[in-house]
Amino acid sequence: MSASATESVIHDIGYRRYDGPRLRRAAIVRALAWHSFRSAFGFGRSAKAKVVPVLALALLSLPAVINAVSVSQGNQRTIGYDTYIVGLRIVVMLIFVAVQAPELVSRDLRNRVLPLYFSRPLRPVDYPFAKYVAFTAACLVMIEVPVLVLYVGTIVSLHGGSAVWAETRALIPGLLVGLMWAVVMAAISLALASLTGRRAFATGAIAIFFFLTEILAVVVLHAETRGDPAALTHASTAVKVAGLFSPFTLFDGVRRWLGGTGGDQALVPDPGSFGVIYVVVLLALLAASLLGLAARYRKAALS
Repeated sequence: MSASATESVIHDIGYRRYDGPRLRRAAIVRALAWHSFRSAFGFGRSAKAKVVPVLALALLSLPAVINAVSVSQGNQRTIGYDTYIVGLRIVVMLIFVAVQAPELVSRDLRNRVLPLYFSRPLRPVDYPFAKYVAFTAACLVMIEVPVLVLYVGTIVSLHGGSAVWAETRALIPGLLVGLMWAVVMAAISLALASLTGRRAFATGAIAIFFFLTEILAVVVLHAETRGDPAALTHASTAVKVAGLFSPFTLFDGVRRWLGGTGGDQALVPDPGSFGVIYVVVLLALLAASLLGLAARYRKAALS
């Protein structure tokens, strides 16, 4: 073989060079988080992808709209900010995270595009961090918007600054409870969804986890109280322990320990000094989910 046959030649076929700013790691994380947040609501995708988020938000906001009509007719607000129709919230948020969390992470795993992400100045922890921030924000929208609609629908019919201030003080704990729900549910659902690249399997894993743990907690609570809600007032240790079995009862246990109201919307009894256990278990669940999510993508970056 001659020397000329082994020589390499670079041909200029007319591609334009990029002369703009080269953004680094922080900009990539922001862009990934923003794209993921939009994906959680189906933006940039077909109309079919928007059905679940739109219906979920509308269904959660419906009680607030009905309350606004009732308050405008001279009635009192009947829905608590910190206990906002908890049964409805559980069902709707379970469906939302089960359907939308796999959309954020399972598709990239299935299409094996993670090496393309990690070929940029992006660390393995940045990818799950961006996804988690985005999905937490999406869950916050789903949970807090109905509460804010409830608040606005109430204060527009009030007269006097003291009444508005009283509603505002009641609103703040409700927003903090919603933040707790969003932070934990986003972590758990993303951690479970990241275990598989098949969206159907990921949806099933999330739904089964939240549904079965809630059923277990409810069964134990009803077995101990024999279905009598009044028995929750003087609950035994077994009843309080039952609240540790499900994220939803953990949320309510922490809420009540921090001074939240009881009533028909309470899922667990006032834990009293046992409330510290609720906080510890909830934080442990959150930490385990985030560590599992980070470990999953650290492994993906090496593969």
